[in-house]
Amino acid sequence: MTDCGCEKARRDMEEYLRNEICSTEHSDIREHLENCPACKDEALVARTLTEVVARACRETAPEELRAQVFARLREVQAGTH
Repeated sequence: MTDCGCEKARRDMEEYLRNEICSTEHSDIREHLENCPACKDEALVARTLTEVVARACRETAPEELRAQVFARLREVQAGTH
């Protein structure tokens, strides 16, 4: 395995975190992250942000808000806004 360097690790970080790169590149980036504190910190921030956004996307709006939004949409569609 070869340390891919900071530039490649940062450029391919999102794909790495989503396991969307080939196993060789994945191993190279993993090795780099193990030995580069700055890139390791950046990966931690990216991973945390990705998890927070994913969690937020699973949340549902309160029923009262959903009802208000649908009522407003019906008004706009009916042309009575």
